[in-house]
Amino acid sequence: MKISVLTPTYNRGNNLNRLYTSLIVNNNSDVEIEWLVMDDGSKDNTKSIMTNFVKQKIIDIKYYYQENQGKMAALNNLVDYATGDVIIECDSDDYFTVGAFDIIDKYKDKLLNNDEQIYALVFLKYDQNGDNMGNSFPDDLYRSDMFSLYFREGITGEKALVFNSKIRKKYRYKLEADEKFVTESRMYHEMDLDYDVICINKPIMICEYQKDGYSKNILKVFFENPLGYYEYFKEILEIDLKGVSLKKKLYIYKHYILFANLAQRKDAIRNVTGFINKLIITLLWIPGRIKTKILIKNVEKMTINNEKTIDK
Repeated sequence: MKISVLTPTYNRGNNLNRLYTSLIVNNNSDVEIEWLVMDDGSKDNTKSIMTNFVKQKIIDIKYYYQENQGKMAALNNLVDYATGDVIIECDSDDYFTVGAFDIIDKYKDKLLNNDEQIYALVFLKYDQNGDNMGNSFPDDLYRSDMFSLYFREGITGEKALVFNSKIRKKYRYKLEADEKFVTESRMYHEMDLDYDVICINKPIMICEYQKDGYSKNILKVFFENPLGYYEYFKEILEIDLKGVSLKKKLYIYKHYILFANLAQRKDAIRNVTGFINKLIITLLWIPGRIKTKILIKNVEKMTINNEKTIDK
């Protein structure tokens, strides 16, 4: 089996050695590794660091450069270069556990040979303290889809996905207008329409969030990329929400209203699928719009305060 690890990176040169080392540690596994890195217009020493890694010839590395387009465009551009049987997307602030690839190799038949309806194996992701970044799956080899896991079955936190390459290559992260980010879940839910995932309660990846990362700056991400998030929640409302709890439905409705307002979509209520969905969103629209305006003001205040701090 050959594993293609895809890493988008932007000004994270100092983080790359940790990921590189984890790949070397796993190089003794009975798998072939290729590491594909897309430098998304970095201004730091990323290029020289990656050039040094390539020269060492310890593992197969392909380094690419693009003018800054964002993480999702970087992954879209990388996926075509992948030649492995499986694809793993690994951020530059993530790295692999010791024995991660042995674990993947153990379960590869569940993904590659037994069932053409499985698009990914889903593993646990730990933080640097060894804590699960969320909760565990109900059972090992638990079969589901990503939407059901998070919206019907109570799964929380980040997970590490290992994709069947042939299936993964059929899909792209859909970006709206000139936006640079969209939640990975938008693509996962598109894949859910035709395929399932198999879940395994073993960690293969460790993550340390960066101060300038997407997760730490989620409000900024929301404000800069509202169209993609609006389309994401609009697509969720087109799904049969049977089995989704009231709490989760309210989460969907409220976020749809939030992003419809941020994206200034005047047709947002008209675009809602289903009578009940449209009724509830209509009832929640005005309070949701008020909350959005308050949120905008708070974010603007935070931005001004941050700028003043930097000036000092």
